[in-house]
Amino acid sequence: MSPTRRLARPLLAAPLVAGGITALKSPASHVEDVQRAGLPEPEKVVQAVSATKVAAGLMLATGRLSRVSALALAGTSGATAYVHHPFWKETEPGRKAQVRAQFLGDLGLLGGLLVAAADTGGRESVPHAAARLSRRAKRKAEKQATKAGKAAKNARKQLPVG
Repeated sequence: MSPTRRLARPLLAAPLVAGGITALKSPASHVEDVQRAGLPEPEKVVQAVSATKVAAGLMLATGRLSRVSALALAGTSGATAYVHHPFWKETEPGRKAQVRAQFLGDLGLLGGLLVAAADTGGRESVPHAAARLSRRAKRKAEKQATKAGKAAKNARKQLPVG
């Protein structure tokens, strides 16, 4: 793993892990936000999202299943931005600007997580590998078909006429 990835992944995961731990320890304000958003069973939602942030964040930070964990964290970050920072509901301009800044910060984190989810660490991605193998198989099949066609043509030439 490159030094950049080794440093970037824990830095990207740190606020998510810390936020998840905080929400697990004192979920009251988070539950209120989830209730305001109209989601059912807000306590369970807060527990599930917080546990996901802690588990997936630690996995991302340590490089374990980093692409999958980044994708899981991206899902929680988008939902968190929507639930906890609804700036469009604010009427007071100062408060609206503050909440919008927090919302945009969450979107920035979401962007970083999407980049981390797409990062193959220099290895070939599954879609790229599948396309490469498909092209290789197609070329091989075309060569085999050409050989078979030539063999059939030669066999016809050797058949007795009559």
